[in-house]
Amino acid sequence: PICIHLILHTLGHSFYSNNNWLTMEISALATVAAYFPEYKNSEEWLNYAIETMTQSMKDQVYADGVQTELSSHYHNVSLHNFELFKDICDRANRKLPDFYNHTIEAMYGYIAHLVRPSGFRVMNNDGDRGSDVNLIMKGAKKFGHADWEYIVTNGQTGRKPEEGPSYFYPWAGHFVSRSDFDRDAHWSFFDMGPWGSGHQHNDKLHLSVSAYGKDFLVDSGRFAYTGEVAEKFRHYAKSSEGHNLLLIDGKGQQNGPKLTDKPLGEDQFKITIGFDYASSSFDQFMDLEGTVKHTRSVFYVRREFWVVVDNIETDRPRKIEALWHWHPENTVIKARSMVQTVNERGNLTLVPISRQKFDIQLIKGQETPEIQGWYSPEYNLYEPNTTSSYSCEIKGNSTLVWLLMPSEKESPKIKAKIKSENKEGIMLDVSAKNKKWLLNIPFYSSANAAMEETH
Repeated sequence: PICIHLILHTLGHSFYSNNNWLTMEISALATVAAYFPEYKNSEEWLNYAIETMTQSMKDQVYADGVQTELSSHYHNVSLHNFELFKDICDRANRKLPDFYNHTIEAMYGYIAHLVRPSGFRVMNNDGDRGSDVNLIMKGAKKFGHADWEYIVTNGQTGRKPEEGPSYFYPWAGHFVSRSDFDRDAHWSFFDMGPWGSGHQHNDKLHLSVSAYGKDFLVDSGRFAYTGEVAEKFRHYAKSSEGHNLLLIDGKGQQNGPKLTDKPLGEDQFKITIGFDYASSSFDQFMDLEGTVKHTRSVFYVRREFWVVVDNIETDRPRKIEALWHWHPENTVIKARSMVQTVNERGNLTLVPISRQKFDIQLIKGQETPEIQGWYSPEYNLYEPNTTSSYSCEIKGNSTLVWLLMPSEKESPKIKAKIKSENKEGIMLDVSAKNKKWLLNIPFYSSANAAMEETH
């Protein structure tokens, strides 16, 4: 009776699920059809399941292989459900369209290309920090991708990828910069994409940074969906306040578009041998009077450092608060205008380059007047972490510039100066480790991103 009810329920379209719920329901229907072929309508049920599941895959996976919820955690859940359905069809000797198998391969590729050098996945939207090593190894074996094996084993086995080490997924708007594939490699994740079709956080333009096997700048995580933990932390988890973003007059981002109908263009990113560049904007903030647009450009000098440029276009004076959330394993201190870690091995120094007069606060485990300085690596787990808050007043259009310098031991001496600035972007001089760089960092156009290095 349960099986018959499920079949009638599904075939009658009396459910309204989508995304992962739909894939699970259709897999259940396919299971009944495949394992009870004696039912005279089993073939019809299986045909329906294949048609529905294939359409669901087209609806919920972008052309670059990223599931539309834009959460690495639920991307993996979706991949598991698609693979489970394929296994059911294989046992029933039913061939799925080539599109279906190619999409599963592309979904594995996304996981492999975005994984941290430590083997942990990206934390974006609702998701946990868990390891993707075994999953990527499974995909590498299944599809013969020795390059994925090389990435996830830090070059110990497999074959070095012909492309990379940085990767951009234009439909998802996910940009990962890396120095290389070894375990100590620099790694960053920049979110340039839509809000997501489910499990969303208001976190467009968020940046996460890791190096030397350590996480430095992090997403605060998802905490919990129900219960006391959710009542206390859920708003913080979803809000801009829990991410490495700007608050405008104390306000975070509104909900963005759930989906996109086109990929980001080449004018928004550039990957070269010596540097990466990416840029995106957001202009809808909660209950904010007037108009304001935040454009963030990220410039990564490979194997050296990151520069983050926050351009603010506004119709009136504003209070700006820049938030940088640090992983709890770091010991974080303030050194004049800089905030830096003082770990035994693996450090990051955050240097404000622009000339705003900042009020700098280190906040850890705060509960009142609002939640700030908390981190959740897994569902229902949480602990205090340090958030560095840089606040300033601006009279009109302004540009905030930050240099993020990773180092194995102590931070090197850094000199950085804005050489010129106009409505198109900035030119920046940087000196460190007996090297000098001249960087042209545009606000919008990747074609103008350029670097000159001198020793």
